[in-house]
Amino acid sequence: MLSVAFAPLAGAQVSSVSQFTGVMPTDWAYQTLQNLLEKHGCIAGIPKGRFQGQESISRYEAAALLNACLGRITEITYELKGLIHAFRSELAIIQGRMDSVEARLGELEAPRFSTTTKLGGLVTFVVGTNRFLGSSDALVDQNNQIFGATSFNSDLQLIMETSFSGRDLLTTVIRSGNFGSETPFGGGGPSSLATLETSYEADGGANQVAFDKLFYSFLIGEELNLTFGSQVGQEDMLAIWPSAYSSDPILDVLSLNGAPAAYNKNLGAGAGISWSPPSGLRVSANYVAANGALSNSSEGCIGTDQSANAGTVQLGWEGEGWALAGIYSKVQNGHGLIGYATPFAQDQLSEHGVTHAFGLGGTFQPPDSGWIPSVSAGWGVNNSDSQQNDKVTTNQSWSLGLEWSDLWGDGHAAGMAVGQPVFATDLKGGDTPADGQFLWEWWLLLHVSDAISVTPAVFYLSRPLGQNTAAGESFRQLGALVKTTFRF
Repeated sequence: MLSVAFAPLAGAQVSSVSQFTGVMPTDWAYQTLQNLLEKHGCIAGIPKGRFQGQESISRYEAAALLNACLGRITEITYELKGLIHAFRSELAIIQGRMDSVEARLGELEAPRFSTTTKLGGLVTFVVGTNRFLGSSDALVDQNNQIFGATSFNSDLQLIMETSFSGRDLLTTVIRSGNFGSETPFGGGGPSSLATLETSYEADGGANQVAFDKLFYSFLIGEELNLTFGSQVGQEDMLAIWPSAYSSDPILDVLSLNGAPAAYNKNLGAGAGISWSPPSGLRVSANYVAANGALSNSSEGCIGTDQSANAGTVQLGWEGEGWALAGIYSKVQNGHGLIGYATPFAQDQLSEHGVTHAFGLGGTFQPPDSGWIPSVSAGWGVNNSDSQQNDKVTTNQSWSLGLEWSDLWGDGHAAGMAVGQPVFATDLKGGDTPADGQFLWEWWLLLHVSDAISVTPAVFYLSRPLGQNTAAGESFRQLGALVKTTFRF
């Protein structure tokens, strides 16, 4: 179930005449809301003539219909984000009044499960295989033997979201999976680049249940949002994610806005603040220490050389159908925080020091879904404080993703992406390594129902070892999988 938090306006007064302005059948919001209601079966009971191009509706009618439909929606799309943003004031008033009613019901129905907590679930099955090709016969045979068989892996997420005032949200994610290093889908193999976005395995091993995330956020005024927690991800505290790719991510490296060093998704003890004024400006700053739960300063803590920390600032803008953002992260090396790099670049990142990671990304989504795809692109450049010759000083990355949504009018989608992971471009002393390679993926999401989807996908890594590929030899990786997703 989808949960969206708004700032309720206690005793709200109508502050603008625009709140009484009708939403016309020719408006984008009218048409987008019509498609949403029909797709999720929320149209039943609406008087004849509504959403048939015959008459307008008020903004409060539109917001009430959108609010009623949110309980049936299991994933946030770019169009849904646009509707929520457009009617955020009306939704805040409606949900503020609903919160007071639900609070009273909670008193009457105690000790039942909290009426202010929403529980959602996500289960993913992946059946797939990898095949290694090339002229490096011994390397090909070795990897096909160890990592070339068909595997069946799964991931379970239970997401609980609790609001105590209507202006805050406590998020708890309980997770279990068996995507370990024994499979390329979980980071195994000659490189980590075949890791799937959905892969997870707890530190205790396969199928162990763990708290993946636990953090609290609340509004300060109407535009500032403060977040902190013992298990919070960098991405949970950003005001903007400048990509519409993809509805059903495959390779994790191609889902990070072309800058996997800057968008490192560091997870641990952290805090952040974001500012989202109505103008579309988006500003964020956050800090995460992966080892922040440890009290021994030689092993972790907050703000030490062993804390495995990353500090991030982001500046962006978003409007109807587009978004653009720049980001900077200062990342501690030696802790595996930049996971998607070539083995040659990763050797440098494994040494102690700091990497200054920069990224620029943006997206455009057409007003009408169908055969014109959304376009998302990003680029990253990173500088490390290397002092020795032949060590990496600069590396780069980029990606381009295309997605066709709502194909054939049945909620199906398709997409493809191409890019390069973090790869070395300059060495101390002026040499240029041959570390480049290309990553490709193609997928088709088949919408079985609002709760079930099936996604066959293929990906190709042209040179997963980069600079470490033997001179005159070739080594490639091809993967194929079927991902089945259940949402509840």
